[in-house]
Amino acid sequence: MRLRSVDLEVPDRETAVRFLVDTWGLLDAGERNGTAYLRATEDLPYVISLTRASAPAVSSVTFSGTRPEMLAIRKRAAAAGAKLGPIRDFDEPGGASGFCVEGPEGHVFRFVTAKKRAKKLRPDRGPMQVTHVVLNARDRDACTRFAVDVLGFRLSDRTGFMSFVRCDRVHHAIAYAKGDNSLLNHIAFEMVDVDAVMRGIGRLKDAGFETFWGPGRHGPGNNVFAYFVAPFGAAIEYTAEVQRVGPSYKVGKPEDWTWPPNRNDHWGISKRAHPAGADFGFRPISA
Repeated sequence: MRLRSVDLEVPDRETAVRFLVDTWGLLDAGERNGTAYLRATEDLPYVISLTRASAPAVSSVTFSGTRPEMLAIRKRAAAAGAKLGPIRDFDEPGGASGFCVEGPEGHVFRFVTAKKRAKKLRPDRGPMQVTHVVLNARDRDACTRFAVDVLGFRLSDRTGFMSFVRCDRVHHAIAYAKGDNSLLNHIAFEMVDVDAVMRGIGRLKDAGFETFWGPGRHGPGNNVFAYFVAPFGAAIEYTAEVQRVGPSYKVGKPEDWTWPPNRNDHWGISKRAHPAGADFGFRPISA
């Protein structure tokens, strides 16, 4: 199983598409039924979908896998009493069949079996794929238990602020950040290398977008990062060198991830600033 895409609703779809294609580096993957689809360079038909709506929202975070994997998740979700959508076909690039399941705080996860894999493109300096999504959670522990016990993910690390869970060898596909809401925290796009992250920072700066945190290197996941606020209000991240882990990976505890004063990452060269003007109003939509 792997993280496939994030499906968003935004009031100004055209501006969001222009930014993500012309500045961020995604590629047009077509439009269907009023939804624009954007892809990256890996073999996924799309990584972001954008549908026009009156308010920003995350309609789903989508994972793809085999049919047995999907049915096992559905069986566990039904036994746990989670809210489930019907199994159905989705009219989207690549085609897919699957269902939605709702987490404890309304986060909607979609699990699909793809009908057709996209052709992998030559890596360049743009994004390769969406590598993780961070969600705010009022009850981080309950959301983490749901991801592990119901969705079948594995816990990779815990800090005082976040829990990191994975569905494959990538250190985390989902992370839950402790907060007073259940909104989208950020979406991370994996780049081919650190140079691509730095060139991305320069490209965004030329277009008038400064980082609000980064460049730096995280503790959990060991990934290089640079965060921006997109024109449509979401926090988005360029990242590279995300750690790959196996079954023997030791789960980190909060005491394993502490920093000296005035430092919040390995490098310690960049201070995190509140992203002025950010909306962060991307609410989940009920399944």
